[in-house]
Amino acid sequence: MKIFLLMLASAFVTTAFAGNGPVGILEDHGDVGSPKHAGSVVYDQNTQTYTLKGSGYNIWFGRDEFQYAWKKMQGDFILTANFAFVGKGVDPHRKIGWMVRESLNDNAVHYSAVAHGDGLTVMQWRLLKGAFMRSPQDEIHAPKRGYQVLQLERQGTTMILRAAQVGEPLQVIGSQCVQDLPDEVLAGIFINSHNPDVVEEARVWNVRIDRPVPEGYNPDKEGWIGCRMEILDVFTGMRKVIHESDGRFEAPNWMPDGKKLLFNENGSLYTIPVEGGTPVKVNTGSANRLNNDHGISFSGKQMAISHHREGLPGGGSSVYVLPLTGGEPKLITEKTPSYFHGWTGDDKYVLYVAQRDTPIYNVYKSPAAGGPEVQLTFFKTGHVDGPEGSPDNKYIYYNGSQSGTMQLYRMKPDGSGREQLTFDEYNDWFPHISPDGKWILFISFPPEIDPGSHPSYKRVMLRLMPVGGAPRVVAYLYGGQGTINVPSWSPDSRKVAFVSNSE
Repeated sequence: MKIFLLMLASAFVTTAFAGNGPVGILEDHGDVGSPKHAGSVVYDQNTQTYTLKGSGYNIWFGRDEFQYAWKKMQGDFILTANFAFVGKGVDPHRKIGWMVRESLNDNAVHYSAVAHGDGLTVMQWRLLKGAFMRSPQDEIHAPKRGYQVLQLERQGTTMILRAAQVGEPLQVIGSQCVQDLPDEVLAGIFINSHNPDVVEEARVWNVRIDRPVPEGYNPDKEGWIGCRMEILDVFTGMRKVIHESDGRFEAPNWMPDGKKLLFNENGSLYTIPVEGGTPVKVNTGSANRLNNDHGISFSGKQMAISHHREGLPGGGSSVYVLPLTGGEPKLITEKTPSYFHGWTGDDKYVLYVAQRDTPIYNVYKSPAAGGPEVQLTFFKTGHVDGPEGSPDNKYIYYNGSQSGTMQLYRMKPDGSGREQLTFDEYNDWFPHISPDGKWILFISFPPEIDPGSHPSYKRVMLRLMPVGGAPRVVAYLYGGQGTINVPSWSPDSRKVAFVSNSE
Protein backbone atom coordinates (compact mmCIF):
# COMPACT_ATOMS: atom_id res chain seq x y z
CA MET A 1 0.00 0.00 0.00
CA LYS A 2 1.28 3.49 -0.82
CA ILE A 3 -0.65 5.29 1.93
CA PHE A 4 -2.95 4.58 4.84
CA LEU A 5 -6.48 3.72 3.81
CA LEU A 6 -7.85 6.55 5.91
CA MET A 7 -6.52 8.94 3.28
CA LEU A 8 -8.95 7.58 0.70
CA ALA A 9 -11.87 9.48 2.17
CA SER A 10 -10.46 12.75 0.83
CA ALA A 11 -9.57 11.41 -2.59
CA PHE A 12 -11.85 13.69 -4.58
CA VAL A 13 -11.24 16.97 -2.76
CA THR A 14 -9.84 19.82 -4.88
CA THR A 15 -7.96 22.77 -3.47
CA ALA A 16 -6.90 26.22 -4.59
CA PHE A 17 -3.31 26.93 -5.61
CA ALA A 18 -1.49 29.73 -3.82
CA GLY A 19 1.20 30.87 -6.25
CA ASN A 20 4.46 32.45 -5.15
CA GLY A 21 5.58 34.00 -8.43
CA PRO A 22 8.23 33.24 -11.08
CA VAL A 23 11.35 31.27 -10.24
CA GLY A 24 14.17 30.89 -12.78
CA ILE A 25 12.72 30.03 -16.19
CA LEU A 26 9.46 28.84 -14.58
CA GLU A 27 6.38 31.05 -14.30
CA ASP A 28 5.11 30.21 -10.82
CA HIS A 29 5.49 27.83 -7.90
CA GLY A 30 3.59 26.72 -4.83
CA ASP A 31 1.95 23.80 -3.06
CA VAL A 32 -0.68 21.72 -4.81
CA GLY A 33 -3.23 19.93 -2.63
CA SER A 34 -2.58 21.82 0.65
CA PRO A 35 0.08 19.62 2.24
CA LYS A 36 0.48 19.90 6.02
CA HIS A 37 3.84 21.66 5.73
CA ALA A 38 4.45 24.42 3.16
CA GLY A 39 7.09 23.85 0.52
CA SER A 40 9.36 26.24 -1.34
CA VAL A 41 11.50 26.68 -4.46
CA VAL A 42 14.67 28.78 -4.47
CA TYR A 43 16.65 29.58 -7.61
CA ASP A 44 20.40 30.29 -7.59
CA GLN A 45 21.07 32.57 -10.56
CA ASN A 46 24.83 32.02 -10.39
CA THR A 47 24.62 28.22 -10.80
CA GLN A 48 21.15 28.19 -12.39
CA THR A 49 20.15 25.53 -9.85
CA TYR A 50 16.75 25.03 -8.19
CA THR A 51 16.40 23.92 -4.57
CA LEU A 52 13.00 22.40 -3.85
CA LYS A 53 11.50 21.67 -0.45
CA GLY A 54 8.16 19.95 -0.14
CA SER A 55 5.86 17.77 1.88
CA GLY A 56 2.64 15.90 1.06
CA TYR A 57 1.12 12.50 1.69
CA ASN A 58 1.66 11.31 -1.90
CA ILE A 59 0.99 11.80 -5.61
CA TRP A 60 -1.35 8.86 -5.97
CA PHE A 61 -4.90 7.52 -5.65
CA GLY A 62 -7.41 10.26 -6.50
CA ARG A 63 -5.54 13.35 -5.31
CA ASP A 64 -2.05 14.76 -4.87
CA GLU A 65 0.01 16.86 -2.43
CA PHE A 66 3.37 18.29 -3.49
CA GLN A 67 5.42 21.42 -4.20
CA TYR A 68 5.39 22.43 -7.88
CA ALA A 69 7.22 24.95 -10.08
CA TRP A 70 5.76 25.18 -13.56
CA LYS A 71 5.36 26.93 -16.87
CA LYS A 72 2.40 27.04 -19.28
CA MET A 73 3.19 25.11 -22.46
CA GLN A 74 1.44 24.29 -25.71
CA GLY A 75 2.16 21.79 -28.45
CA ASP A 76 5.20 19.52 -28.40
CA PHE A 77 8.05 20.03 -25.93
CA ILE A 78 11.06 18.31 -24.36
CA LEU A 79 11.76 18.66 -20.61
CA THR A 80 15.27 17.67 -19.44
CA ALA A 81 17.08 18.12 -16.11
CA ASN A 82 19.34 16.56 -13.48
CA PHE A 83 17.65 15.65 -10.18
CA ALA A 84 19.10 14.70 -6.78
CA PHE A 85 17.70 14.50 -3.25
CA VAL A 86 19.51 16.30 -0.44
CA GLY A 87 20.16 14.06 2.58
CA LYS A 88 19.10 10.50 3.41
CA GLY A 89 15.41 11.33 3.68
CA VAL A 90 12.68 9.53 5.61
CA ASP A 91 10.46 7.59 3.21
CA PRO A 92 11.99 5.56 0.34
CA HIS A 93 9.04 6.61 -1.85
CA ARG A 94 9.71 10.36 -1.65
CA LYS A 95 9.51 11.71 -5.20
CA ILE A 96 11.07 14.29 -7.48
CA GLY A 97 10.87 14.78 -11.22
CA TRP A 98 9.02 16.37 -14.13
CA MET A 99 5.24 16.69 -14.23
CA VAL A 100 2.91 17.72 -17.05
CA ARG A 101 -0.44 18.63 -15.54
CA GLU A 102 -3.88 19.58 -16.85
CA SER A 103 -4.48 22.05 -13.99
CA LEU A 104 -3.51 22.90 -10.42
CA ASN A 105 -6.43 20.99 -8.97
CA ASP A 106 -5.20 18.24 -6.67
CA ASN A 107 -7.08 15.57 -8.69
CA ALA A 108 -6.01 16.76 -12.15
CA VAL A 109 -4.90 14.64 -15.07
CA HIS A 110 -1.10 14.43 -15.15
CA TYR A 111 1.87 12.54 -16.62
CA SER A 112 5.08 12.42 -14.60
CA ALA A 113 8.70 11.34 -14.82
CA VAL A 114 9.42 10.27 -11.26
CA ALA A 115 12.61 9.45 -9.35
CA HIS A 116 12.05 7.92 -5.89
CA GLY A 117 14.27 8.15 -2.86
CA ASP A 118 15.23 4.48 -3.14
CA GLY A 119 16.36 4.92 -6.76
CA LEU A 120 13.18 3.59 -8.40
CA THR A 121 12.41 5.48 -11.62
CA VAL A 122 8.95 5.32 -13.18
CA MET A 123 6.55 7.03 -15.53
CA GLN A 124 3.21 7.60 -13.76
CA TRP A 125 -0.09 9.13 -14.83
CA ARG A 126 -3.68 9.91 -13.96
CA LEU A 127 -5.69 9.46 -17.14
CA LEU A 128 -8.90 11.17 -15.98
CA LYS A 129 -9.65 13.94 -13.53
CA GLY A 130 -10.33 12.42 -10.10
CA ALA A 131 -9.43 8.89 -11.22
CA PHE A 132 -7.57 6.61 -8.83
CA MET A 133 -4.00 5.93 -9.92
CA ARG A 134 -3.31 2.21 -9.86
CA SER A 135 -0.26 -0.01 -9.63
CA PRO A 136 0.94 -1.32 -12.05
CA GLN A 137 -1.69 -0.14 -14.56
CA ASP A 138 -0.73 3.53 -14.29
CA GLU A 139 3.05 3.29 -14.23
CA ILE A 140 6.03 2.08 -16.25
CA HIS A 141 9.13 0.98 -14.32
CA ALA A 142 12.68 1.60 -15.52
CA PRO A 143 14.97 -1.44 -15.79
CA LYS A 144 17.66 0.13 -13.60
CA ARG A 145 17.77 2.35 -10.53
CA GLY A 146 19.50 5.58 -9.66
CA TYR A 147 18.85 7.62 -12.80
CA GLN A 148 19.85 11.25 -12.29
CA VAL A 149 18.83 12.65 -15.67
CA LEU A 150 15.10 12.62 -16.48
CA GLN A 151 13.54 13.69 -19.77
CA LEU A 152 9.80 13.90 -20.42
CA GLU A 153 8.69 14.68 -23.95
CA ARG A 154 5.26 15.38 -25.39
CA GLN A 155 5.20 14.30 -29.02
CA GLY A 156 1.72 14.74 -30.47
CA THR A 157 -0.59 12.44 -28.52
CA THR A 158 2.25 10.54 -26.85
CA MET A 159 4.22 11.20 -23.67
CA ILE A 160 7.73 9.68 -23.64
CA LEU A 161 10.02 9.12 -20.63
CA ARG A 162 13.77 8.88 -21.15
CA ALA A 163 16.34 8.61 -18.38
CA ALA A 164 20.08 8.27 -17.96
CA GLN A 165 22.62 7.60 -15.29
CA VAL A 166 25.51 10.06 -15.29
CA GLY A 167 27.66 9.67 -18.39
CA GLU A 168 25.29 7.34 -20.22
CA PRO A 169 23.06 8.04 -23.24
CA LEU A 170 19.38 8.62 -22.56
CA GLN A 171 17.32 5.46 -22.89
CA VAL A 172 13.59 5.24 -23.52
CA ILE A 173 11.88 3.93 -20.38
CA GLY A 174 8.40 3.94 -21.89
CA SER A 175 5.62 5.93 -23.49
CA GLN A 176 1.93 6.46 -22.91
CA CYS A 177 -0.89 7.64 -25.14
CA VAL A 178 -2.16 10.97 -23.80
CA GLN A 179 -5.82 11.22 -22.79
CA ASP A 180 -7.87 14.14 -21.45
CA LEU A 181 -4.86 16.46 -21.59
CA PRO A 182 -5.55 19.81 -23.28
CA ASP A 183 -3.13 21.47 -25.68
CA GLU A 184 -2.23 24.08 -23.05
CA VAL A 185 -0.78 22.40 -19.98
CA LEU A 186 1.43 23.11 -17.00
CA ALA A 187 4.93 21.61 -17.20
CA GLY A 188 7.44 21.74 -14.39
CA ILE A 189 9.47 20.20 -11.59
CA PHE A 190 8.11 18.88 -8.31
CA ILE A 191 8.93 17.30 -4.95
CA ASN A 192 6.77 15.14 -2.65
CA SER A 193 7.85 13.70 0.71
CA HIS A 194 5.41 10.73 0.71
CA ASN A 195 4.94 11.52 4.39
CA PRO A 196 2.60 14.33 5.50
CA ASP A 197 4.75 15.08 8.56
CA VAL A 198 8.05 15.43 6.71
CA VAL A 199 9.63 18.08 4.46
CA GLU A 200 12.13 16.75 1.94
CA GLU A 201 14.70 18.66 -0.12
CA ALA A 202 16.15 18.22 -3.60
CA ARG A 203 18.36 19.99 -6.13
CA VAL A 204 17.51 20.32 -9.83
CA TRP A 205 19.98 21.67 -12.38
CA ASN A 206 20.60 21.83 -16.13
CA VAL A 207 16.87 22.55 -16.46
CA ARG A 208 15.99 22.89 -20.14
CA ILE A 209 12.55 23.28 -21.69
CA ASP A 210 12.81 22.88 -25.46
CA ARG A 211 10.17 23.29 -28.15
CA PRO A 212 11.22 21.06 -31.06
CA VAL A 213 10.36 21.71 -34.68
CA PRO A 214 8.47 19.12 -36.76
CA GLU A 215 10.35 16.40 -38.60
CA GLY A 216 11.32 17.60 -42.05
CA TYR A 217 11.49 21.24 -40.91
CA ASN A 218 13.65 23.29 -43.28
CA PRO A 219 15.18 26.27 -41.45
CA ASP A 220 16.40 27.85 -44.69
CA LYS A 221 12.79 28.10 -45.87
CA GLU A 222 10.77 28.12 -42.64
CA GLY A 223 13.05 30.22 -40.44
CA TRP A 224 15.71 29.65 -37.79
CA ILE A 225 14.65 29.09 -34.22
CA GLY A 226 16.06 30.51 -30.99
CA CYS A 227 19.55 29.94 -29.60
CA ARG A 228 21.20 29.68 -26.21
CA MET A 229 24.91 30.21 -25.64
CA GLU A 230 25.94 27.76 -22.92
CA ILE A 231 29.08 27.04 -20.93
CA LEU A 232 29.63 23.50 -19.64
CA ASP A 233 32.05 22.30 -16.99
CA VAL A 234 32.90 18.90 -18.48
CA PHE A 235 34.01 17.46 -15.14
CA THR A 236 30.99 18.44 -13.03
CA GLY A 237 28.40 18.42 -15.80
CA MET A 238 27.08 21.84 -14.72
CA ARG A 239 25.77 24.01 -17.56
CA LYS A 240 25.05 27.73 -17.60
CA VAL A 241 23.19 29.81 -20.19
CA ILE A 242 24.97 33.14 -20.73
CA HIS A 243 23.21 34.53 -23.81
CA GLU A 244 19.92 33.93 -25.65
CA SER A 245 18.36 35.12 -28.87
CA ASP A 246 15.19 34.54 -30.89
CA GLY A 247 17.44 34.46 -33.96
CA ARG A 248 20.40 32.38 -35.03
CA PHE A 249 23.97 32.41 -33.76
CA GLU A 250 26.46 29.55 -33.84
CA ALA A 251 29.83 28.01 -33.09
CA PRO A 252 31.55 29.68 -30.12
CA ASN A 253 35.34 29.77 -29.72
CA TRP A 254 36.94 30.57 -26.38
CA MET A 255 39.24 33.59 -26.62
CA PRO A 256 42.85 33.07 -25.40
CA ASP A 257 42.41 35.33 -22.36
CA GLY A 258 39.57 33.09 -21.10
CA LYS A 259 37.30 36.12 -20.61
CA LYS A 260 35.32 36.19 -23.86
CA LEU A 261 33.75 33.95 -26.48
CA LEU A 262 33.92 34.44 -30.25
CA PHE A 263 30.88 33.39 -32.29
CA ASN A 264 29.17 34.05 -35.63
CA GLU A 265 25.80 35.62 -36.31
CA ASN A 266 24.29 36.91 -39.57
CA GLY A 267 27.51 36.55 -41.54
CA SER A 268 29.72 38.35 -38.99
CA LEU A 269 31.80 37.53 -35.91
CA TYR A 270 31.10 38.85 -32.41
CA THR A 271 32.66 38.56 -28.98
CA ILE A 272 30.75 38.31 -25.70
CA PRO A 273 31.99 38.09 -22.08
CA VAL A 274 31.81 34.58 -20.61
CA GLU A 275 29.45 35.99 -17.95
CA GLY A 276 27.12 37.23 -20.69
CA GLY A 277 26.46 40.77 -21.84
CA THR A 278 26.24 42.75 -25.05
CA PRO A 279 27.96 41.20 -28.10
CA VAL A 280 30.60 43.34 -29.85
CA LYS A 281 31.17 43.00 -33.58
CA VAL A 282 34.65 41.97 -34.79
CA ASN A 283 36.24 43.75 -37.74
CA THR A 284 36.66 41.21 -40.55
CA GLY A 285 37.10 43.78 -43.29
CA SER A 286 35.44 42.96 -46.59
CA ALA A 287 34.57 39.42 -45.44
CA ASN A 288 30.93 39.84 -44.45
CA ARG A 289 29.38 36.52 -45.50
CA LEU A 290 30.95 34.22 -42.91
CA ASN A 291 29.64 30.76 -42.12
CA ASN A 292 30.10 28.98 -38.80
CA ASP A 293 33.67 27.78 -39.49
CA HIS A 294 36.23 29.94 -37.70
CA GLY A 295 39.03 29.30 -35.24
CA ILE A 296 41.94 30.80 -33.32
CA SER A 297 45.57 29.76 -33.79
CA PHE A 298 47.34 28.00 -30.92
CA SER A 299 49.54 31.05 -30.35
CA GLY A 300 46.42 33.19 -29.99
CA LYS A 301 47.68 35.72 -32.53
CA GLN A 302 45.61 34.85 -35.60
CA MET A 303 42.22 33.52 -36.56
CA ALA A 304 40.95 31.82 -39.67
CA ILE A 305 37.49 32.19 -41.17
CA SER A 306 35.37 30.84 -44.00
CA HIS A 307 33.79 33.57 -46.16
CA HIS A 308 31.52 33.02 -49.17
CA ARG A 309 32.61 34.67 -52.40
CA GLU A 310 29.80 35.20 -54.88
CA GLY A 311 29.55 33.37 -58.19
CA LEU A 312 32.03 30.59 -57.39
CA PRO A 313 31.50 26.80 -57.23
CA GLY A 314 29.96 25.22 -54.11
CA GLY A 315 28.70 28.52 -52.74
CA GLY A 316 32.15 30.09 -52.89
CA SER A 317 33.28 29.24 -49.35
CA SER A 318 36.93 30.27 -49.03
CA VAL A 319 39.44 30.22 -46.16
CA TYR A 320 41.05 33.46 -44.96
CA VAL A 321 43.48 34.41 -42.19
CA LEU A 322 43.52 37.67 -40.22
CA PRO A 323 44.86 39.01 -36.91
CA LEU A 324 42.84 38.02 -33.86
CA THR A 325 42.37 41.72 -33.17
CA GLY A 326 40.61 42.06 -36.53
CA GLY A 327 41.42 43.62 -39.88
CA GLU A 328 41.34 42.89 -43.59
CA PRO A 329 41.63 39.09 -44.11
CA LYS A 330 44.12 37.39 -46.43
CA LEU A 331 42.77 34.80 -48.88
CA ILE A 332 44.34 31.34 -48.40
CA THR A 333 42.29 29.08 -50.68
CA GLU A 334 41.66 30.28 -54.21
CA LYS A 335 39.66 27.16 -55.10
CA THR A 336 36.14 26.61 -53.74
CA PRO A 337 34.36 25.24 -51.81
CA SER A 338 36.79 25.22 -48.87
CA TYR A 339 35.59 25.11 -45.25
CA PHE A 340 38.04 25.93 -42.46
CA HIS A 341 38.02 23.79 -39.31
CA GLY A 342 41.34 23.97 -37.48
CA TRP A 343 45.02 24.82 -37.20
CA THR A 344 48.06 22.59 -36.94
CA GLY A 345 49.72 22.71 -33.55
CA ASP A 346 52.67 24.74 -34.86
CA ASP A 347 50.37 27.44 -36.32
CA LYS A 348 51.95 26.98 -39.75
CA TYR A 349 48.94 25.49 -41.53
CA VAL A 350 45.19 25.94 -41.64
CA LEU A 351 43.16 22.75 -41.97
CA TYR A 352 39.98 22.53 -44.03
CA VAL A 353 37.75 20.24 -46.05
CA ALA A 354 37.23 20.87 -49.74
CA GLN A 355 35.85 19.53 -52.99
CA ARG A 356 38.33 19.44 -55.85
CA ASP A 357 37.05 18.11 -59.18
CA THR A 358 34.82 15.58 -57.36
CA PRO A 359 31.71 15.78 -55.15
CA ILE A 360 33.61 14.03 -52.34
CA TYR A 361 35.07 16.19 -49.57
CA ASN A 362 38.64 15.51 -48.43
CA VAL A 363 40.99 17.03 -45.85
CA TYR A 364 43.53 19.63 -46.99
CA LYS A 365 46.03 21.97 -45.41
CA SER A 366 47.53 25.24 -46.64
CA PRO A 367 50.32 27.42 -45.22
CA ALA A 368 48.86 30.26 -43.16
CA ALA A 369 51.47 32.54 -44.71
CA GLY A 370 50.30 31.57 -48.19
CA GLY A 371 51.34 28.85 -50.60
CA PRO A 372 50.09 25.72 -52.37
CA GLU A 373 47.54 23.49 -50.66
CA VAL A 374 48.33 19.89 -49.67
CA GLN A 375 45.76 17.12 -49.93
CA LEU A 376 45.85 14.80 -46.88
CA THR A 377 43.04 12.32 -47.55
CA PHE A 378 42.05 10.75 -50.87
CA PHE A 379 38.66 9.15 -50.24
CA LYS A 380 36.45 8.26 -53.20
CA THR A 381 33.31 7.60 -51.12
CA GLY A 382 31.76 8.83 -47.90
CA HIS A 383 32.31 12.15 -46.23
CA VAL A 384 35.01 13.66 -44.00
CA ASP A 385 34.86 16.85 -41.96
CA GLY A 386 36.12 18.75 -38.94
CA PRO A 387 39.94 18.47 -39.23
CA GLU A 388 41.72 19.90 -36.21
CA GLY A 389 45.35 19.69 -35.11
CA SER A 390 46.52 18.53 -31.70
CA PRO A 391 48.39 21.01 -29.49
CA ASP A 392 51.58 18.93 -29.69
CA ASN A 393 51.35 18.91 -33.51
CA LYS A 394 51.54 15.10 -33.62
CA TYR A 395 48.08 14.47 -35.04
CA ILE A 396 45.20 15.82 -37.07
CA TYR A 397 41.80 14.68 -35.79
CA TYR A 398 38.71 14.52 -38.02
CA ASN A 399 35.42 12.67 -38.55
CA GLY A 400 34.70 10.31 -41.45
CA SER A 401 31.88 8.04 -42.62
CA GLN A 402 33.93 5.43 -44.46
CA SER A 403 32.87 2.71 -41.98
CA GLY A 404 29.18 3.31 -42.76
CA THR A 405 28.55 5.57 -39.77
CA MET A 406 30.28 8.84 -38.93
CA GLN A 407 33.15 8.11 -36.54
CA LEU A 408 36.24 9.91 -35.22
CA TYR A 409 39.74 9.36 -36.63
CA ARG A 410 43.20 10.79 -36.40
CA MET A 411 46.23 10.79 -38.67
CA LYS A 412 49.74 12.21 -38.70
CA PRO A 413 50.21 15.75 -40.06
CA ASP A 414 51.28 14.35 -43.43
CA GLY A 415 48.09 12.26 -43.76
CA SER A 416 49.69 8.90 -42.90
CA GLY A 417 48.92 6.53 -40.01
CA ARG A 418 45.13 6.80 -39.99
CA GLU A 419 43.50 5.45 -36.77
CA GLN A 420 39.82 5.04 -35.94
CA LEU A 421 38.95 6.32 -32.43
CA THR A 422 35.21 5.72 -31.94
CA PHE A 423 33.25 2.57 -32.70
CA ASP A 424 29.55 2.95 -31.93
CA GLU A 425 26.06 3.30 -33.39
CA TYR A 426 26.03 7.10 -33.20
CA ASN A 427 27.21 9.55 -35.85
CA ASP A 428 30.12 11.40 -34.23
CA TRP A 429 31.25 14.79 -35.52
CA PHE A 430 33.78 17.55 -34.85
CA PRO A 431 36.48 16.24 -32.49
CA HIS A 432 37.87 19.10 -30.40
CA ILE A 433 41.10 18.53 -28.49
CA SER A 434 41.55 20.23 -25.12
CA PRO A 435 44.46 22.68 -24.84
CA ASP A 436 46.31 20.29 -22.50
CA GLY A 437 45.98 17.55 -25.12
CA LYS A 438 44.24 15.09 -22.77
CA TRP A 439 40.59 15.21 -23.83
CA ILE A 440 38.40 15.03 -26.93
CA LEU A 441 34.96 16.67 -26.99
CA PHE A 442 32.59 15.86 -29.85
CA ILE A 443 28.93 15.87 -30.81
CA SER A 444 26.95 12.66 -31.42
CA PHE A 445 23.91 12.55 -33.67
CA PRO A 446 21.31 9.76 -33.39
CA PRO A 447 21.79 6.57 -35.46
CA GLU A 448 18.85 7.40 -37.73
CA ILE A 449 20.54 10.58 -39.04
CA ASP A 450 22.24 10.31 -42.44
CA PRO A 451 25.94 9.73 -41.57
CA GLY A 452 26.98 12.38 -44.07
CA SER A 453 24.70 15.03 -42.58
CA HIS A 454 24.87 17.14 -39.42
CA PRO A 455 21.47 18.86 -39.44
CA SER A 456 20.04 21.46 -37.13
CA TYR A 457 17.40 20.80 -34.46
CA LYS A 458 17.99 17.20 -33.40
CA ARG A 459 18.26 15.40 -30.05
CA VAL A 460 22.04 15.23 -29.77
CA MET A 461 24.70 14.57 -27.15
CA LEU A 462 28.03 16.15 -26.31
CA ARG A 463 30.47 13.41 -25.39
CA LEU A 464 33.92 13.52 -23.80
CA MET A 465 36.68 10.96 -23.92
CA PRO A 466 40.28 10.88 -22.80
CA VAL A 467 42.74 10.58 -25.67
CA GLY A 468 42.96 6.81 -26.04
CA GLY A 469 39.91 6.14 -23.82
CA ALA A 470 36.17 5.52 -23.95
CA PRO A 471 33.53 8.28 -24.34
CA ARG A 472 30.90 9.37 -21.83
CA VAL A 473 28.00 11.81 -22.20
CA VAL A 474 28.47 15.27 -20.68
CA ALA A 475 25.38 17.05 -22.08
CA TYR A 476 22.00 16.18 -23.59
CA LEU A 477 20.57 18.90 -25.79
CA TYR A 478 18.45 19.95 -28.74
CA GLY A 479 20.81 21.26 -31.39
CA GLY A 480 23.19 19.99 -34.06
CA GLN A 481 24.47 22.24 -36.85
CA GLY A 482 26.25 25.17 -35.22
CA THR A 483 26.42 23.63 -31.74
CA ILE A 484 30.18 22.93 -31.67
CA ASN A 485 31.39 23.15 -35.27
CA VAL A 486 34.62 24.79 -34.13
CA PRO A 487 37.16 24.38 -31.27
CA SER A 488 35.38 25.54 -28.11
CA TRP A 489 37.56 24.67 -25.09
CA SER A 490 38.46 27.13 -22.33
CA PRO A 491 42.21 27.77 -21.97
CA ASP A 492 42.31 25.77 -18.71
CA SER A 493 40.90 22.65 -20.43
CA ARG A 494 37.98 22.48 -18.02
CA LYS A 495 35.02 24.07 -19.81
CA VAL A 496 33.53 24.21 -23.28
CA ALA A 497 31.10 26.61 -24.93
CA PHE A 498 28.31 25.48 -27.21
CA VAL A 499 24.94 26.47 -28.68
CA SER A 500 21.60 24.76 -28.00
CA ASN A 501 18.28 25.51 -29.67
CA SER A 502 14.60 25.89 -28.79
CA GLU A 503 11.71 27.25 -30.80
